[in-house]
Amino acid sequence: MTIKHFFSKVFQWCFFSFITVLFCVAVVAFYVFGEIKKELPDVKQLHDVTYQVPLSVYSKDNVLLAKFGEKKRVPITIDQVPEQLVNAFLAAEDGNFYSHSGVDFKGLLRAVSQLILTGKKKQGGSTITMQVTRNFLLTREKTYKRKIKEIVLAMEIEKEFSKDKILEFYMNKIFLGHHSYGVAAASETYYGKGLSELNLSQLAMLAGLPKAPSIYNPVSNPERATLRRNYVLRRMHELSYISEEQFTTAKNQPVSASIHRSKLASVTPYISEMVRQEMVAQYGEEAYTLGLKVYTTIDSRLQQTAIDSLRSALHGYDHRHGYHSLPHKNKATLNKSDYITKGDTQTAHVVKVREDIATAKLEDETNIKIPFESMLWARKFKSQNAMGAKLKSISDVLRVNDLIQVRKKEDGSWELAQFPKVEAAFAALDSKSGAIIALTGGFDFFNNKYNRATQSKRQPGSGFKPIIYTTALENGFTPASLINDAPVVIDDPLQEGVWKPQNYSKKFFGMTPLRTALRKSRNLISIRLLRDLGIKKVTDTALRFGFKQEQLPHGLSLALGSGHATPLHMATMYSVFANGGFLIKPYLIEKIENHKGEVVFQAEPKVACSSCSEEEIATSSNIAPRIVSPQVTFLMNSLLRDVVQRGTATAAKVLKRQDLAGKTGTTNDQRDTWFNGFSSGIAATAWLGYDSSKTLGRRETGGKAALPIWISFMRTALAGKPDQALVPPAGISRAYIDPRTALLASSGTEGGIWEYFLNKDAPTRYSAARNQFSYTEESEEESLF
Repeated sequence: MTIKHFFSKVFQWCFFSFITVLFCVAVVAFYVFGEIKKELPDVKQLHDVTYQVPLSVYSKDNVLLAKFGEKKRVPITIDQVPEQLVNAFLAAEDGNFYSHSGVDFKGLLRAVSQLILTGKKKQGGSTITMQVTRNFLLTREKTYKRKIKEIVLAMEIEKEFSKDKILEFYMNKIFLGHHSYGVAAASETYYGKGLSELNLSQLAMLAGLPKAPSIYNPVSNPERATLRRNYVLRRMHELSYISEEQFTTAKNQPVSASIHRSKLASVTPYISEMVRQEMVAQYGEEAYTLGLKVYTTIDSRLQQTAIDSLRSALHGYDHRHGYHSLPHKNKATLNKSDYITKGDTQTAHVVKVREDIATAKLEDETNIKIPFESMLWARKFKSQNAMGAKLKSISDVLRVNDLIQVRKKEDGSWELAQFPKVEAAFAALDSKSGAIIALTGGFDFFNNKYNRATQSKRQPGSGFKPIIYTTALENGFTPASLINDAPVVIDDPLQEGVWKPQNYSKKFFGMTPLRTALRKSRNLISIRLLRDLGIKKVTDTALRFGFKQEQLPHGLSLALGSGHATPLHMATMYSVFANGGFLIKPYLIEKIENHKGEVVFQAEPKVACSSCSEEEIATSSNIAPRIVSPQVTFLMNSLLRDVVQRGTATAAKVLKRQDLAGKTGTTNDQRDTWFNGFSSGIAATAWLGYDSSKTLGRRETGGKAALPIWISFMRTALAGKPDQALVPPAGISRAYIDPRTALLASSGTEGGIWEYFLNKDAPTRYSAARNQFSYTEESEEESLF
């Protein structure tokens, strides 16, 4: 065999061996590819892609109140992305994006060669399209099989979608650190601005993050972030996206990133938590990722007013009872943990004390001035009923290096304060629809998440009495009916031993008209009324008003509000008197939109309709049930207006309106204080007390402690609204009577008054009595209950 023939045979053998191996590899590859293809997801599902977007809560006036969800994301379209941001990402991640078919084979070969030479897998070779594939359709496991899937799917995506759409997927999905997903969320997180407001240096910084968001983070690692940003800028210059001048200017700019929280115009954590709980109840854990937008019934301006009013009332209570923050908490140097903020009150460090003014430093190093006049209230707290001596100088209460609490007043000045130990709650409704327009459950949600407006079970005290008076007016009593305000001794099984209830003044006033009795909140008359009417009748009325049987004790103490209710429930109860006699249902969520902006829920509350006929009320599905007749509602409205004009809530007259109505409430030992009232379509309830139900102290009544919250809120809520005249409906008569007898009086009768009656109960006889008993309008504070 010649050498030539030998090499020919060897060549043929090698050739056929190569072909055989190639064929086998092709067969195996075809089989593997076929098996892998069976496992591939359908890229068409990206047409209906849903991003994991947080739950957003808005006020009725479209103010963002809260966001819930671990992932921050604000989906945008590609035309909302600045051109230079696109260029920055292309320069950093995929310079050939617009020319390849989903896979950069040159880049892949470089990555493979690195693997062969070093034996290690290194990042590289992945195009933007491949990253979209990995982020949307595949797991993040690092295997060769997944890489093959990634390549195949990337090419299919390129066939199915335009380059711009693929970029849009990428820009919305990419993780950029600090829980931020997508470029819009990252822009807000790092710069507190929209994308269109960022400069070239900031855009390049964002584009440098995908490679390693933790390593190149501009907040936690600004030095390495700067190097990465400059690399992106250099690549942009090399690809002619920016000029030499732009490159130089941008790379010389300092790092300006910092963490920016969501811009919430109003702090409404109690409201937001109510919404969050409802959404989780409906949607489960997906509520945090579906991109739902919940629009509440809350008026953001009135909500902030409610919060401010409540906090001011709690500080007002402290000012009446003294300073808890003694002895001195003295520290020369402070740590960050020493500074605490609760509600509108924060820690400060006293750095200088003069005779008439003190200087203190806040956590942010700001120096503030606290004049002596603003700390005159800070006499030492001894008990709910006792304080120490009056202050003579600042040194009586403050020393240099003291840790104190301060709050900023409306006029911008600062005052000495303390974190209140007492609590409060407030709820306000649209009395016609039940829409909650403002609600707050305490001084500071983040210190105590207990929502007293919706969860507390407090005795309503005299706030319950209108239920008894409503029952009385429905059963033959009139506003002029006379009841004896005299001692009663009751052997009540619900009380320990014999019960001897009293009025707040410990006095008795004899025969008294119902109007005066409610105005003065006379306990003994309420008890006699309940006894005359029977507990069952009054309980049935309370059930009509939405109370549950378990809230109502079966005993005469019911007359004094010894059951339990929440402030929201009490506001609902008083809505009945405000809206013409209809029982509305409170609601908080007006509508819900999905991530596409489609309305998936729209509230359709049953509303009060005082102008509707009885037939319309009975047949319409949109009208709330009437539970009190227009006539009795009118009489109760008249009686409750009298409470403000001449009774226990005269402090509200500061609002200079004639259409304010309501009822104070103070429970035994001043454990709960209330004011429930309404005007011009708004019903609202304020409560103040200790969570532990201990006494608030002498003279802390509903009119003194709780009513200021209501007044402050209504001052804003009613601004610009005209007084609503009280117009009697058909079936109501007005008569001039002798209040000593509840009979008609001649025009010359001394002490005669005009009074309203149901037609069927109006007096028909004239009074002939003269001084049969003494009737006086003595001044009296509200009852103990």
